[in-house]
Amino acid sequence: MTTKRKNKISINPHFPSAILVLENKSIFKGIGLGYQGDATGEVCFNTSLTGYQEIISDPSYAGQIINFTFPHIGNVGTNNEDLESDKIWTRGVIFNSEITNPSNYRSIKNLDEWLKKNKIVGITGLDTRSLTNYIRDMGAPKGTISNNKKGNFNIKKLLNNSTKWPGLNGLDLAQEVTTKKIYKWKGLKTWKKGKGFEKNKKKSLKVVAIDYGIKKNILRYFSNYDCEIVVVPCKKSADEILKLKPNGIFLSNGPGDPAATGKYAIKIIQKLIKANLPIFGICLGHQILALALNAKTKKMKLGHRGANHPVKNLINNKIEITSQNHGFEILKESLGKNVQVTHKSLFDNCIEGIKLKNKPVFSVQYHPESNPGPQDSHYLFGDFIKEVKKNAKKKRY
Repeated sequence: MTTKRKNKISINPHFPSAILVLENKSIFKGIGLGYQGDATGEVCFNTSLTGYQEIISDPSYAGQIINFTFPHIGNVGTNNEDLESDKIWTRGVIFNSEITNPSNYRSIKNLDEWLKKNKIVGITGLDTRSLTNYIRDMGAPKGTISNNKKGNFNIKKLLNNSTKWPGLNGLDLAQEVTTKKIYKWKGLKTWKKGKGFEKNKKKSLKVVAIDYGIKKNILRYFSNYDCEIVVVPCKKSADEILKLKPNGIFLSNGPGDPAATGKYAIKIIQKLIKANLPIFGICLGHQILALALNAKTKKMKLGHRGANHPVKNLINNKIEITSQNHGFEILKESLGKNVQVTHKSLFDNCIEGIKLKNKPVFSVQYHPESNPGPQDSHYLFGDFIKEVKKNAKKKRY
């Protein structure tokens, strides 16, 4: 059975209180944690060694169950500062080892309690290495986690949930996770030890961010550069965006199939490109920008998810270690002659960055804002702000 000692979950392997059922009928038994119930989604893996709270709270994981390859999860607890979204969109989580007691001065809640509060179904005590090998060989499968403290499972029903779930192909999740109304970011900068989140008092530049599932740390980086950030829903028209008088446009990260989101996003971005504003995209924003430039995207076999992905900058030939989370990629052969590839993955050579040759419009597939992850790519925010400042001097409004 599962017993608790001061918020610590101990594993008794003889009594499974949770199972994972994959679409190919594979079953993994373990111990339940977090919210009791069922959760169905695409099972992916993340190789990051730190930052589990930031990963779970990243809206880009909507529709997904995260298998953490690092065995020790939960040892720093959770807090109210390391959240990338106000609502948690991740479907479920998979851990290898028991959740240990939190040992960090910032911790205010045990991970198990935090998962319960946010209604995230979890399973621990299973062979995450075997599951990761399966995903690498076969691709990210559909699966269902069931957490039931009595150990009563309807395998047929759970398998049906997994097989009948449509998957991420053709799924527009940006509409689900986007803000429902326009808002101004409260101006908090990136976190610093001993200071926390300082507030930006200068707001000399205005950036409008189209929210496909934006992470808070992206907004904090813009605050570092004295920006006023106005966040708009993903379906807000180009005309309505231009009425806000932006000096630059940001296309955010987000979940789902870019081609599905592109059905309404492409026309918006194409009109903003014609307005000659600086545009910067990250992750899903990168993919949708490519679609707006008449390129195509496709689903990857297993995607890139982790904080140790090497990327080569093809402009200066430098290598960046990056944080990534994506399951779709741009087809290189579909790019037009006016688009330059600026970055590529050193894992599989997929496109990690593009730019228009004749306009200040560029994007990257990875996450330069990190959280969690390395800080090699923060310069991209500076590059964008340089273009925003140039545009601000034109006094177009």
